[in-house]
Amino acid sequence: MMLRPRTDRQAGPASSARADKGLPPAARALLVLALLAVFAGLVLAVLSLSEPAPGLAAAVDERIDESGVSHPVTAVLLNFRGYDTLLELVVLVLAVMGAWSVGRARGCAGNVPGPLLRQLPRLMAPLMVLVAGYLLWVGAHAPGGAFQAGSLLGGVGILLCLSGYPLPGWANGPALRVSAVLGVAVFAALGVVAALLPGGAPLDWPPAQAKTLILTIELAAMLSIGVVLAALFAGGRP
Repeated sequence: MMLRPRTDRQAGPASSARADKGLPPAARALLVLALLAVFAGLVLAVLSLSEPAPGLAAAVDERIDESGVSHPVTAVLLNFRGYDTLLELVVLVLAVMGAWSVGRARGCAGNVPGPLLRQLPRLMAPLMVLVAGYLLWVGAHAPGGAFQAGSLLGGVGILLCLSGYPLPGWANGPALRVSAVLGVAVFAALGVVAALLPGGAPLDWPPAQAKTLILTIELAAMLSIGVVLAALFAGGRP
């Protein structure tokens, strides 16, 4: 019996390398031209800006007393331009929803912490939580606020994960999901309440209660930001 040579084609390393040639030269040229056009448009947009560019600093200074805080950045983010901040929180929630829809979280599985990393959370985690609380409170009259404080809380979760500390039980239950949307929920709910007041409008805080409302929003936003950042580091749904 004669043996026939095999006629089925198998994708070996050599054939795969030949098949994967990338984009043809014409497509590469078109891609380069498109990127150059986008870059030229951005350059023209920057060069067309008036010098100096008009700002809203004067308008913010005129109404800073009505905002409930004394720091102009916090006044803009949580009062005068509250819609922008609310949408930023929505983007974070959508990001963690996308991460959870891909697959289950691996967390720090397989990570073997060294002696220093195992002991580091005992010193750093309480200090980071304390600094986060300080940044939240000081944001009313100095640089700080919910996003900076939430980033520190997210760092606490990442540090605990890397060091091998077991996460609390609520970190894998419904409380995690509630915490992730807490900032958006509180922000939107208070905005609706403000609209129902006589002469009110959505996200238009009454001057007498503005400071309390802003602090409440920032507290909820800080917790949500910390949970979302730590969950994104874990890389999937719990």
